[in-house]
Amino acid sequence: MPRKHVVPFSTILLVAANLLLPVAILIFAIGFFPYKPFLPGLARHEDLTYGSPPDAPFNKLIFMVVDALRSDFVYLDGSGFEYTRSLINDGVAIPFTAHATSPTITMPRIKAMTTGTTPSFLDAILSFDEADTSSTLASQDTWLAQMKAKDTGKLIMYGDDTWLKLFPATFDRAEGTTSFFVSDFTEVDNNVTRHIADELRNDDWNTMVLHYLGLDHIGHKTGPRGQHMIPKQREMDGIVRQIYGAMEANAHLQSTLLVLCGDHGMNDAGNHGASSPGETSAALVFFSPKLKSIQGDTKAPAQPVDDFQYYSTVEQSDLAPTLAALLGFPVPKNSLGAFIAEFLPLWPESRDQLQILIRNARQILAIVTATLGASFAEGTAIDQECLNPSSSAAELVCEWRKLSDVATRSPADEALHQESVSDISKWLSKAQLLMSTMASDYDLDKLSLGGGIAAAAALAAGTATVLSTKMTWSNIRSLIPFLSITILYGVMMFASSYVEEEQHFWYWSTTAWLFYLIVPRAPKTAKKYIIMTLFGLGAMRLTRSWNQTGQKFAGEPDIVTMFLLSSPTLLWALVWTTYALVSRELLNDLDGIPSVIAGSAVAGVVTAAVSFKLTFTRHDAPELVVGLASTVADFFDGASLVAQARAVFLGLGLMALYPAYMLCFQPGRKSRRQALHILHHLYTLLALTQSRATNAPLFLLFRGLYYLLHELDLSPVEVTTSTLLLQYAAFFGMGGSNAFTGIDLSSAYNGVSDFNVFVVGVLTFVGNWAGAVWWVGAGGLLVLGRGEAVGEGIRGKGGEGKEGGFTQHASLMTFFAAASLGAVMAACAALRTHLFIWTVFSPKYLYSMAWSLGQHLVVNMGLGGLLYWLGRG
Repeated sequence: MPRKHVVPFSTILLVAANLLLPVAILIFAIGFFPYKPFLPGLARHEDLTYGSPPDAPFNKLIFMVVDALRSDFVYLDGSGFEYTRSLINDGVAIPFTAHATSPTITMPRIKAMTTGTTPSFLDAILSFDEADTSSTLASQDTWLAQMKAKDTGKLIMYGDDTWLKLFPATFDRAEGTTSFFVSDFTEVDNNVTRHIADELRNDDWNTMVLHYLGLDHIGHKTGPRGQHMIPKQREMDGIVRQIYGAMEANAHLQSTLLVLCGDHGMNDAGNHGASSPGETSAALVFFSPKLKSIQGDTKAPAQPVDDFQYYSTVEQSDLAPTLAALLGFPVPKNSLGAFIAEFLPLWPESRDQLQILIRNARQILAIVTATLGASFAEGTAIDQECLNPSSSAAELVCEWRKLSDVATRSPADEALHQESVSDISKWLSKAQLLMSTMASDYDLDKLSLGGGIAAAAALAAGTATVLSTKMTWSNIRSLIPFLSITILYGVMMFASSYVEEEQHFWYWSTTAWLFYLIVPRAPKTAKKYIIMTLFGLGAMRLTRSWNQTGQKFAGEPDIVTMFLLSSPTLLWALVWTTYALVSRELLNDLDGIPSVIAGSAVAGVVTAAVSFKLTFTRHDAPELVVGLASTVADFFDGASLVAQARAVFLGLGLMALYPAYMLCFQPGRKSRRQALHILHHLYTLLALTQSRATNAPLFLLFRGLYYLLHELDLSPVEVTTSTLLLQYAAFFGMGGSNAFTGIDLSSAYNGVSDFNVFVVGVLTFVGNWAGAVWWVGAGGLLVLGRGEAVGEGIRGKGGEGKEGGFTQHASLMTFFAAASLGAVMAACAALRTHLFIWTVFSPKYLYSMAWSLGQHLVVNMGLGGLLYWLGRG
């Protein structure tokens, strides 16, 4: 009777552990990122004893957003905004620094400026989805909705189509430009500017929104000090000159308010998304001849400061109540903004000033009382509660009751009015700070449950490791480095500075690990030992110096900026060498088919890949495609980027049919291993296609490290440890980080003509995790390359012989994934009231989700397991 196959218990535990991971992630995320309800409907002016709201000094608004307009770009001497600074000196422009809370990404910043709220962290994710409509503000109260409700003119918008996604069916005339498809600096802005002259002559609108993207694109590409930055600033300053000139010359624009602002700033590397001073400090300037009477003696340029805080600093959310008073509509219901006090002199009567602040205060009070519940609602008896307030919010309500009584006690007392104006302004600032920084409504039960499930997954994976490993002293000793890495990494997650600079942990750990591997295996010939040691350490030194990442050293010199960008000839020599090496190895492994056919296929695919890389780089960074590279690129000029990318993908897909045939119909071990090597080479070409040209030479280093590890004849545990370390080191070496600034979208649309969330998601993942995925394949080849020795140190009973090699490898990788995820969850839960919870720990949790779901489950377990199963025969 044939023996019945029994699934090993270690495999059952391994499967269970991996199934628990997405459950833990989902439950914890629901508790950590709760949905924040909004007060529905549009705000209306309350009937107060002071009478109707004071008259508004303006009836039209031009809201000009220059994406990533950092404060110093406008206010410092030497910047391109000379005309703007002259208007500040003339007294018709009032400058501020607008503080942008993290995440410093366009969509949440627009939400903050239009609603006056603090957007949820989910908005940072949705901002990458071109097709998203779930984040719309169509049903929320904003100053755009209020201006539309006034029915005094049309609303028009030109620029970033994020506005059209957030405000569907709001604008009467609009043309959007996408920030992800367009990589140039000129046309994306020209498409906005070409509408301005005609619209300034029109008198049928009351709100014009302009959103320029070019300056942000320049920052991402060349940084804040790039050669294109000052000319772009001058171009934007010219738009200000054109608009302000029309405001002075045209009667229908004499009561128009022009607002120039940035949605966020940028760091020294030209990126944004995190919370460095440069990223959170945006310029904000109000323009109108009517401001000359209140501006005071503010002068420009300002003196440089390290924190980018120039003139008065306000919150971006302050725009909502300020525009409400200046343009004559109620403060949006959910706003946490405070009226900017510098504009109070526009109303000479202190009674009017007091009324503006009281209306702003009562609007915030409604949010505070909604947070506290019915017991603190207006009109209820709260004397007893105010004797001993139960919370800061309750104390705030009690303070307001006192201020309100004083303000309404003597309506004719001018001195009392002035005192009340000062007191209510302070109360508004206090209320804004409290409600903006108040801890989110975390669901602690879900946080605990999610963390507990992650711990259970780690326990199951750890047990599977023990069951699949023969517990000898040699094997236990080989597990110590892996466990040490896991423990140290988990502890590190509780320190914000270590999370921001996580790359150093992986660089130094990988360097130490390679040294640890080489020394005990020193070959008899000293020369070979020295070469192996120097290469391993040198390769890691180059990897960690290739791209500066993290927060502390962002923008500092690295190999890319110091050598490759300044020497395109060297760059393309390295890129072509990389492609040549992959071509040679691919051709060597295609020895089962005629050389003419193999050579033609490889030449066709590699030529398509190189031509696409040249054409793409010419569009993205034309200054790099010079000399011979430019000559070669000219041969392929004409075909669109989409068509060229599709040609590469099609060629890779067709070539993958041959190794697929080998795996299915040629059962020999040698042919299967050969097929897996071919697939790995094809993936390398895909990774090169999805990586920036400046990162392509890193695959030369990766290949060299693979040869080094192969030469060392590692044990299964050592292969797993090496694979883990090099996955993370490759990710950070190619420019990855734990901030949204590290997400590279340059290759997210290769071959895509219409947005598809799945395709763009896959391309984005491959583009950012290209090196990490490469090491998954390399690790699988190392495990399989041990041949019959793969079972050494693995339990051989219960059917776990050959399968045990991957079971142990997968169990260890799952143990690290679950343990590291649990550590991040524990840090987020324990530090949920920490100052950096939304700027450091929340982005880290999102990256942990990507590592756990994308890299671990899909790539390590799914793809890696499939390749191991196909290649083990």
